[in-house]
Parts: sequence; C-alpha cells; structure tokens
Amino acid sequence: MYEIKENSRTLKDGTELTTYARDVVSCNILEAEAGTTGYQGGDTGHGGRTYFRIEDAGSTDMEVHSYVNKYGCPGFEVVLGGDCELETVIRALKFITKVLEEESAEVYD
Repeated sequence: MYEIKENSRTLKDGTELTTYARDVVSCNILEAEAGTTGYQGGDTGHGGRTYFRIEDAGSTDMEVHSYVNKYGCPGFEVVLGGDCELETVIRALKFITKVLEEESAEVYD
C-alpha cells in the first residue's frame, strides 16, 4: 500500500480545491497529484476546475515540452526513457484517473 497525501491548491484564477498526491516508486520515483471541483455545469467561465501534476521525484528520464500548434491551440507532450518509467507513468496516470473520477459528481463516457 502507499500513502496518499491530501493537499490544498489555489489555482491562478483563485479557485481553491483539494488534491490528492502519492509517490509511485520503482527504480525511479514519480509524484502524482490530482484534484477537481467536479462538474459545475459550464465552460471555463462557469464550469469546474481540474488539476493534475506528475513530477520527477528521483531518477526519472523524463522530458516535458509545451507547444502551440498551427491553429494557436496549446498542448504538451511527455517523453519517457526506460522500462521503469513506462511502469511508473502508467501507475501515476491510473491514480490521477481514479482521483478525478472519485472527486467528480458523475462520469460521462
């Protein structure tokens, strides 16, 4: 089992939300954190807020790049090197997904 830490985050727009974080440990270590206000019934002006973070906490071969495509839309890409990095990022993304599903009032598939 692993420890889950409860945190409080204030986003740039002033929204406060509770997040949950855990370390994902193998030969490398990632810290995964996520939280959401849940569905609020609107778009970015009136809707909920969602936050997630994956951080290298030790020996992770990871590159992260942000970009803007030819239409002016932002994005980011992550490149990982190594078998343990594949394992830990899968576990981190599963944790993030679980937090967001549990903290949202309903899930649309």
